[in-house]
Amino acid sequence: MSSFKDLFDTYNWDDTLASIFSKTEHDVLRALSNTKRDLEDFKALISPAAKPYLEQMAQLSRKLTKKRFGNTIQMYSPMYLSNECQNICTYCGFSMTNKIPRRTLTDAEILKEVAYIKSKGYEHILLVTGEANKIVGVDYINDALKLIRSKFSNITIEVQPLLQDEYEVLIENGLYAVLVYQETYHREEYKKHHPKGKKSNFDFRLDTPDRLGKAGIHKIGLGALFGLEDWRADSFFTALHLKYLQKTYWKTKYSISFPRLRPHSGGLEPKVEMTDPDLVQLICAFRLLDEDVELSMSTRESEVFRNNIVNLGITSISAESKTNPGGYAVAPESLEQFEISDERPTEDITAMLKSQGLDVVWKDWANNWQD
Repeated sequence: MSSFKDLFDTYNWDDTLASIFSKTEHDVLRALSNTKRDLEDFKALISPAAKPYLEQMAQLSRKLTKKRFGNTIQMYSPMYLSNECQNICTYCGFSMTNKIPRRTLTDAEILKEVAYIKSKGYEHILLVTGEANKIVGVDYINDALKLIRSKFSNITIEVQPLLQDEYEVLIENGLYAVLVYQETYHREEYKKHHPKGKKSNFDFRLDTPDRLGKAGIHKIGLGALFGLEDWRADSFFTALHLKYLQKTYWKTKYSISFPRLRPHSGGLEPKVEMTDPDLVQLICAFRLLDEDVELSMSTRESEVFRNNIVNLGITSISAESKTNPGGYAVAPESLEQFEISDERPTEDITAMLKSQGLDVVWKDWANNWQD
């Protein structure tokens, strides 16, 4: 099998969704009693039939997380480098059709943002850009890595999908991980939300984690944007993707994120609502499926939700996030990609985590760059 696409093409969306909804209480109880769970168990755990067992799922998820990760939770900070974008995406404030001021940070501005982030104690940083190959292509990203690699123990990017050899260059210059979300695994709905730009190529995006695995990346982050399509089917295909990658690129680490559609300039109402209990159910289901996968929670979610989920399976969390280029120190007034929900400062988040018996981890791995 040459890529995940070959496996993906053997599945049908409607049949998959019907299979999830057909799961019974018996299937859920069997999944809960199993010590090793497969994708059929995962279907049962995200099905409506599992709703009455949410508390049991949560307690088991908490137990498995403590067993594997202890009482630790990792902190990271996103830094937006540019809001330039050549794509039309219906759900994103950076979409090419939105008439907004565009900004791409210079080296001096990047260092100013970095100084603020470092002052808060962060050692793990996520670099984010819009998808504009000519303005923020591989050369720009590579220069940014060289500029800041000695200042962080861990650098992750969330940018446009690249080629294998391009990833190899970035890895050589300090890249640790890449987040690449399919947004939705529903091919037809994907086309509706990405009508123009390189991102409209569903298959190229789908095969990005394969290119990353072949390039030898340390960690790959997966996820879907909940609200574009049925969250249960998108979650199953995310899990299918994860299990394929773990088997194929077994030296690589993996993480799952759980972004829900948030308000932004231009606006898009969710096609399918994902409630708070739905999201708790999904997070627990992923932990029950895989004890080792990292589960991440961003500031898209509310204070109350994040306070209650950090002990039920989450292993990494962001704080004080800005989703606009220069948002920390350079240009706080520039347009955000989307509105964050939890706006508490880093100090308040760390105090909350410690009050729940969690040890905050700022650094767990380093490239040891000496520039």
